[in-house]
Amino acid sequence: MPDRAPQPVDRQLPTEEARDLITLVRDIVQREIAPRAAEEEEAGHFPREVFSLLSDSGLLGLPYDSEFGGGDQPYEVYLQVLEELAAARLTVGLGVSVHSLACHALAGYGTKEQQGEHLPAMLGGGLLGAYCLSEPASGSDAASLRTKAVRDGDDWVITGTKAWITHGGVADFYTVLARTGLEGPRGITAFLVPGDAHGLNAAVPEKKMGMKGSPTAQLHLDGVRIPDSRRLGEEGQGFAIALSALDSGRLGIAACAVGVAQAALDEAVEYATGRKQFGRPIADFQGLRFMLADMATRIEAGRALYLSAARLRDAGRPFSQQAAMAKLFCTDAAMSVTTDAVQVLGGYGYTQDFPVERFMREAKVLQIVEGTNQIQRMVIARHLAGPETR
Repeated sequence: MPDRAPQPVDRQLPTEEARDLITLVRDIVQREIAPRAAEEEEAGHFPREVFSLLSDSGLLGLPYDSEFGGGDQPYEVYLQVLEELAAARLTVGLGVSVHSLACHALAGYGTKEQQGEHLPAMLGGGLLGAYCLSEPASGSDAASLRTKAVRDGDDWVITGTKAWITHGGVADFYTVLARTGLEGPRGITAFLVPGDAHGLNAAVPEKKMGMKGSPTAQLHLDGVRIPDSRRLGEEGQGFAIALSALDSGRLGIAACAVGVAQAALDEAVEYATGRKQFGRPIADFQGLRFMLADMATRIEAGRALYLSAARLRDAGRPFSQQAAMAKLFCTDAAMSVTTDAVQVLGGYGYTQDFPVERFMREAKVLQIVEGTNQIQRMVIARHLAGPETR
């Protein structure tokens, strides 16, 4: 059956502009995203037309400076937009988060000339981005990446393979982290690579458990030549740039996870209040009522956690630990809530006639992307107890 639009969440928003923004997002969700989500996910259709609409509506550059086409919105607002989009279709919500991640290096570390040349098209000109850090042999240990960028006069020549790239093969630009110096994190530099660069090719997309509409592919760079004007930040600064981007990106994943969990809860409540057994709605039975209550509580706790971290970021305060906590808690909560939603629907929950089985499959990837939840625990522990002794 086609998905319903998500039930409106009673949000605490800081401005009237933010409330209007959420209204706009809900209108787009109801008209353009939710009605086709199940069908297009099953078919593996990437909704490029939706991303074009979001760009035209000013929704792809929300947390960035309006000087370059952004929306000047605080993360507190931007993340709630992501949640609304992910509740309708994770391919869209996560896609917007990845696009924002891909813009981070240029917006935060590029020169004014670079920003003026590239950011307007990236933030509101219809372009779509991808972020290239992971490799086939370096996932959690990103500092061991092997893709190399070699200086050749005023150019750089990049060679290597990136893995698990969301929007791989369909993106218009790629933020690529490559080794320009010695081993370890200090030898890595960030580059802005155009999607049509000679020598840049995407492999066949991975066949995934969920998010079938979002292409994830290896990206091969075979002597890709780009000018030094596309180097972002200083040589050797790339790993620090990547970590900075991931702190913000983890909040995006947390918000998406809450969106998926909220969608699953909405379906579970709808079913439980309408389905009758033994002459009354199954929502009357205490065991199921308590399950719904626990699901709702996990969602509210996750939402509060990611918003608290976002407000720290908006205030210019350190938020790395809180971002890791939000990513960890919200994605674990999404896995738990979606699994419970399938249980509430019983046999129907295990069929594709209802969307909860899809939500459960999608929730799993959120515990893995942008740092597995085991990595998040390591980050949190380092903030509490310092680095591990060797």
